[in-house]
Amino acid sequence: MITKILFLDSFHLASRIAEQIALKKKLSQFVFKSAGISPEMETEELRILFDNQNMSIVPVCSYAEIARQRFDLVVTIGKIATEANPIFIDLPPVINWELDEIVTMDSFAFDKLYSDLSERIKGFFNHGFVCALVNQKLYLENVLNSLHEGVIAHDLERRVFLFSRGAEEITGVMREEVLGRDCHDLFKPRICGEQCIFCSRHADRNFVKSSFHSIFTAGEGGRKEIEITRLPLIDSDGRITGAIMTFSDSTRLHELEMKLGEVESFNGIIGQDYAMLQIFELIQDLARSDFPVVVTGESGTGKELIAAAIHKESDRRDCSFIAVNCGALPEGTLESELFGHVRGAFTGAIRDKKGRFELADKGTLFLDEIAELTPRMQVKLLRVLQEGVIEPVGSEVPKKVDVRIICATNRNLSEMVAKGEFREDLFYRLAVVPIVLPPLRERRNDIILLARHFLDITSKKLGKSDVTFSDDTISLLMNYNWPGNIRQLQNVIQFALIKCRGKMV
Repeated sequence: MITKILFLDSFHLASRIAEQIALKKKLSQFVFKSAGISPEMETEELRILFDNQNMSIVPVCSYAEIARQRFDLVVTIGKIATEANPIFIDLPPVINWELDEIVTMDSFAFDKLYSDLSERIKGFFNHGFVCALVNQKLYLENVLNSLHEGVIAHDLERRVFLFSRGAEEITGVMREEVLGRDCHDLFKPRICGEQCIFCSRHADRNFVKSSFHSIFTAGEGGRKEIEITRLPLIDSDGRITGAIMTFSDSTRLHELEMKLGEVESFNGIIGQDYAMLQIFELIQDLARSDFPVVVTGESGTGKELIAAAIHKESDRRDCSFIAVNCGALPEGTLESELFGHVRGAFTGAIRDKKGRFELADKGTLFLDEIAELTPRMQVKLLRVLQEGVIEPVGSEVPKKVDVRIICATNRNLSEMVAKGEFREDLFYRLAVVPIVLPPLRERRNDIILLARHFLDITSKKLGKSDVTFSDDTISLLMNYNWPGNIRQLQNVIQFALIKCRGKMV
């Protein structure tokens, strides 16, 4: 087995000397490499000093050039290289040799450095240290690769330096494709989803151990539920140097829980009723495509939550989810809001402004109260759906956008089409997949589940604890028809807690 050893210093001087000394030992089972954190170009004087020791001078090499290479052992030479504390792929053992860097290039300093390095390298190979350290690395790899869970670790630049066999099996990606690369370039959408704290390449100072659920989109559209535990990597000085993450595939468990009706929530949507479980499954199916969706249901049933869940489950989840209420704005304002405008398009347009379509590019645009669109706005929306382009107000230059559109309404669009109030061609463009949300009175099994959820949230906001519902309250909540649906239930619970003086509502 060939063992690769890297010598690393600040200027690629001591490391080059160490490499040449090691090569003189003619150890066929070893491959040696040298590099510098900030290497300096060689001079004629340096060439002469190397020649005096019968050593050839290797070309200048920086750490950045070998950062994606794998080594079995790393030797850092000098204070600067040691304090730089770079993280190497596969976490090889790192030995620090505290030697003074050469400040003035003269034969005396060079010969002293050569002598010091020769003694260290002699002892290094003669006493079995190298074999012991390399074996330690192999033992660590065997332990990691024996785990069913996946293990990934990256540095502050999100460069992956550890990727276990379990991670290969869960993701379907081979470690050779991963090591040394930015994890955001490798996994799209991000494997951490909304929980990623390295989006700006700067870890939060309050970064602590956390566990959360996420979704991974494997090859060929495969979808996996994963449970993640993430910890900060901290060096001996207490500095965060990266992150390590273990994760397991919980897809089959989630599917079984869904079939058995043991799921109480899904992407922030509380529900255990059979009708809601069917909608949860439909949302997962919809996530694999970009087809437009129309969500219908009475006011207060949670249509925007359904739209947000579709976005979170889709491959667009790393990009924006933008919501617009089409019934809340007059036509002129809504046009500018959706498509943007250029400077001077109308009085008060003092600068160019991006519309919601452009802001949602590569993401999802949620159009609430779609039935309130005027005929003119319906035509403009139809063009976006057909051609994928928008035209800002006051501009003659079309802009290409890539947006998934999800609409919602509490009205019957089919009836509106029959009456000529809504364009038929637009209706069929939008209603590729309809989702009908049941009113709360038709999912009574969820009433207490929702009520307890709102009780917990409101209690925390009001600083109350151990508050429960009386039997009479539960009976009243279950038997009421809830014309305002979930929104009304939430308001009732909030009001009841404000008025409550004891531990029971």
